[in-house]
Amino acid sequence: MRKAIRAAGRVLGLAALLLSTPALAVDGIAVELGKEGGKEILRAAAQWQWQKRWLVSGGRHVGGYWDVSLGHWRDDVQGGQNDSVSDFGLTPTLRWQADNLQGFYVEGGIGAHYISRTSLGSKRFSTRFQFGDHIGFGYRFGPGAAYDLGYRFQHMSNADIKKPNDGINFHQLRLQYWFR
Repeated sequence: MRKAIRAAGRVLGLAALLLSTPALAVDGIAVELGKEGGKEILRAAAQWQWQKRWLVSGGRHVGGYWDVSLGHWRDDVQGGQNDSVSDFGLTPTLRWQADNLQGFYVEGGIGAHYISRTSLGSKRFSTRFQFGDHIGFGYRFGPGAAYDLGYRFQHMSNADIKKPNDGINFHQLRLQYWFR
């Protein structure tokens, strides 16, 4: 329990640091909670929206954002196995959304992650560099479309750069706040 509290403190500390740096002009922040079997993930992230819009049609378009994240994975394991991993990620994310940014959306992204250890319980990743890809959907609402609640399915692995490459999947709930 203490490890989970310390990990949550680190993740929230990163979010506070990102928010307190005005030069970064952060457009949004997010917190993600996820699971795969007995493995759990807690992640904080900051976003920078792209101004470019593609495939504009019928009141919808494809836009996107940069997502910079810091996460902590945890597993209840037997003695002798590693029970936690931290990860840092950078993911460009495409989102099909309404032109006014409100309502339902679908998104996907493929990014790079660096993990602190190459094992979690019985999972073996071989390299600290991992690709993280996700697909998801959600709903953006509230005054100025500031609130965003979504679901993501994320897969992380090293794309067979080195074996073994067990990879890991997470089902995640994401709560996001957009400043603009």
